[in-house]
Amino acid sequence: MMIPLKAFIRREEGIGTVEIVIIIAVLVGIALIFRDAIINFAVELMRSIFGNENIINDINSSGIRDNNPVN
Repeated sequence: MMIPLKAFIRREEGIGTVEIVIIIAVLVGIALIFRDAIINFAVELMRSIFGNENIINDINSSGIRDNNPVN
């Protein structure tokens, strides 16, 4: 009984896939937690690059947050 169990534990098929899925889940979670900060950073970056208020008004971060509330 112990020999098949040890053999099962030593097989590592699919471990890489599980690791990738866990990493993606953590990154998505972090993105959701810091959503407002990420949006504000992107808006400030575009403001410093383009300097055009029309672009900034199109990306209004408060509008994005109001239209897509986090439950």
